[in-house]
Amino acid sequence: MDCALAVSSLTEFAQWLLDHLSAVMDWQTIVESLPALLMGLVRTFELVAISIAIGFTLAIPLALLRVSRNPFAWMPVYAYIYVMRGTPLLVQLYLIYYGSGQIPGVQDSFLWPFLKEAWYCAIFSFSLNTAAYQAEIFRGAIMGVPHGEVEAARAVGMSRALLYRRIILPRAFRYALPAFANEVILTLQASAIASIVTIQELTGTAQAIIHDTFAFYELYLTIAVIYLAITYALVWAFRRLEYRLSGHLRDRPTARGVAAAPEPVQAAGLR
Repeated sequence: MDCALAVSSLTEFAQWLLDHLSAVMDWQTIVESLPALLMGLVRTFELVAISIAIGFTLAIPLALLRVSRNPFAWMPVYAYIYVMRGTPLLVQLYLIYYGSGQIPGVQDSFLWPFLKEAWYCAIFSFSLNTAAYQAEIFRGAIMGVPHGEVEAARAVGMSRALLYRRIILPRAFRYALPAFANEVILTLQASAIASIVTIQELTGTAQAIIHDTFAFYELYLTIAVIYLAITYALVWAFRRLEYRLSGHLRDRPTARGVAAAPEPVQAAGLR
């Protein structure tokens, strides 16, 4: 009885919500805005993909330096990670976009053609920010590799480079995958900040349409649904990847679909 009442209440609420949305939302504006929003979505994908790729390239050597015992190696990396993780991404973007041109000599250097463009400033700030987070993720993953595996690799004569290439880094990548997936999703959601420096990504495109149509509710709700759908797709993709990489941890079924029980080990010299 209670379950039927709850279902009935939810149905009535859903019907009321649909009627309310149909009454207040301009569906024609949403439909006409979809092509422009899709172009902005492509720009968002470009920004996130390039930033994640550059950040990943920087994060691996930074993580290796971070786990080093040499203070001259890990202390500068620790300071970089602490600063980038301890300050807002918006402030970092402002400093690079508005503040880089005020540094003496920058406007006369080879960097100015890049730093005067909002697109390159956004990529630069996003890449440095996500590199710090990814470096800390991979540092924790490297530290989480079982010490016994490392000692076994050293016992068979593996060099330090071979040890990292064959044992530590592959294992660390699997450990870091869930946290890395969260970082990709957070970078996707943070990409909306790029609209503040005139980049026409998804949020920036929506704001430009809103200035012409004043359809605040419709456009912001539409891009919220788009962000939600992309986030769900990323979560699903990373879960599938994690499932594929963890196949060696699952029981292998027998011909009848039941995992075979291990045979008892008999002590030497005993019957």
